[in-house]
Amino acid sequence: MTRPADTKTPVLSVRDLKVRFRGGGGEIPVVHGIDFDIHGGETLALVGESGSGKSVTSFALMRLLPDARHCTIEGRVTVGGVNLLELSEKKMAAVRGPKIAMIFQEPLTSLNPVHRVGDQIAEAIRYHRRMSRAEIRARVLELLTLVGIPDPERRMSAYPGEMSGGMRQRVVIAMALALEPDLLIADEPTTALDVTVQAQILELLREIQGRTGMAMLFITHDFGVVAEIADRVMVMYSGRIVEEGTLDDVLTRPRMPYTRGLLGSVPRLEDAGLRTGALGTIEGFVPTPGTLPDGCSFHPRCPHAQAGLCDVAMPELLPHGNVRHPVRCARADEPALKHPAAMTHAPAKPAKEDLSA
Repeated sequence: MTRPADTKTPVLSVRDLKVRFRGGGGEIPVVHGIDFDIHGGETLALVGESGSGKSVTSFALMRLLPDARHCTIEGRVTVGGVNLLELSEKKMAAVRGPKIAMIFQEPLTSLNPVHRVGDQIAEAIRYHRRMSRAEIRARVLELLTLVGIPDPERRMSAYPGEMSGGMRQRVVIAMALALEPDLLIADEPTTALDVTVQAQILELLREIQGRTGMAMLFITHDFGVVAEIADRVMVMYSGRIVEEGTLDDVLTRPRMPYTRGLLGSVPRLEDAGLRTGALGTIEGFVPTPGTLPDGCSFHPRCPHAQAGLCDVAMPELLPHGNVRHPVRCARADEPALKHPAAMTHAPAKPAKEDLSA
């Protein structure tokens, strides 16, 4: 069923989302008050290195983090006018699936190895819908066909271990789409796949989104993937949004040095055989939550950091002359950062292959 995109009312609205974990005799902030909206038919990419807080954010939206004895979540996460953070677990269980669904990073950890894939897809349908066994079976076959699995009659009786990585990921996508959610959260769904399968999964998600009009939050560390699927981009570092904007703004006019570093680490097809130095890297590591440096969290790794400025106070996420493209950087308006080198290409799309094996 195709739903028209609603450009006025967001499917998901997040305001001042904060996540803290308890440990070491106190609370450790992991996500520091982030705000964003996603509308129907739109794909918002959340980008950052491992440890930036991307997956914690997605688990907070789904209410899948540890209970209140170990974790505190504050703010508003609104879907359909309801703040999910105020719901009981029973009411939240009714939201997962029909309203908001998730694709996890590794399909092997999302699928039970001792149950047939058809039964695992049917479980959510059986829980949320009053349907006969014949209707559920028909729906499972429809979903397997939708995600491009050949010979669905045979495949629905297969076990996860009998399938390739690409096929398992398609099964996980079928499970997430079983109840036609308004919002799909895809947490690095192509990380464990080779580039050919990755391209097919991205194309599949785009096709399904075009048919259903669902909103999508796509979490990744790979700007090559972002270039293929996103409408808007948020860059996250140490639990904060440090830059956001349209795909074109962020890829071709990055303002935050961290964003520029991530873009510089993407191999360019046109540079093959021409690059004389090493592929771009960002020196150092993402700081551990609870041990963040003073000032901008990125300044110890930033080639543009200025003593007495960047190490004093955390910059706000400000428009800096472009309300569509805010950035969290004290030096963003300086000439050296206003016109940086940009990623002006999209990665080449690999040729398709038959994944029926």
